[in-house]
Amino acid sequence: MSPRVSADTEMPFLDHLEELRHRLFWIAGAILVGIIASYVILSQRRVDLIGFLSQPIKPYLKNGSLIYTHPGTSFKIILNASIFSGLLLATPVIGYQLWGFFSPALHKHEKRVIVPTLVGMVVLFSAGVALSYFVVMPFTLKFFDSFESPSLRPMIEATEYFDFAFSMMLAFGLAFELPIAILLLSALGIIKPEFLSKYRRHAIVVTVTVAAFITPDASPTTLFALSGPLYMLYELGVALSYFVTRKRRKREREEKLAEELERKQALERRREESVAREPRRLGVEV
Repeated sequence: MSPRVSADTEMPFLDHLEELRHRLFWIAGAILVGIIASYVILSQRRVDLIGFLSQPIKPYLKNGSLIYTHPGTSFKIILNASIFSGLLLATPVIGYQLWGFFSPALHKHEKRVIVPTLVGMVVLFSAGVALSYFVVMPFTLKFFDSFESPSLRPMIEATEYFDFAFSMMLAFGLAFELPIAILLLSALGIIKPEFLSKYRRHAIVVTVTVAAFITPDASPTTLFALSGPLYMLYELGVALSYFVTRKRRKREREEKLAEELERKQALERRREESVAREPRRLGVEV
């Protein structure tokens, strides 16, 4: 029996649920600790987070500043930023716990990629956030500003702008985790690279549709700015799927050959033992 099958049969279903509950508890705790740590740092005002995040929209403000209509606006912005930063800080712990839950179904060689996978999760999430902040948001705001009329006076409220900014950065960060998801599903044998390659055309439609749903606005700049990288990440996921699947199939063939060789050797030993136990006649009965 292969290690994959034996790992699946050793733990009963209720034990799987108990382990899942335990790991979800650690994930929730890591997110909470990350949020608290981020809030403590951001509330000290050593970093002008509001000023930094408002940079993309400043060129389109007549007086150079956002407005607020509620005394708790700054607190809400800091709290939302703490939640966002807490999720980012907890990403390695989330990946570790998820991988720990699925690792019993993996071979020893597949478990060695846990550290590169965790690093990849953080890098891809950060890359999505950076793309959103430095590239997509300025283009999107410029696109919206092109429809402004001299008859209208812009009075952009701070809460609405930061909700828009956080939603867009979170959407891009999560979307950039697509290769990690494909890698994990391929390592578990749930998804095959041939399936991903066969439905490439469908993937284009799906990426555009997903981008339209997860982006906080309906501008075409945001739609294509997310759907383009999302499809390229899909292709990266396909390449990773081929790599992981090829190694897994090679290892399975080697294990199968080893099992067949061991079976033949066992049969040969039994045959030799049976021959040794047979009575031999050398002229007389021995």
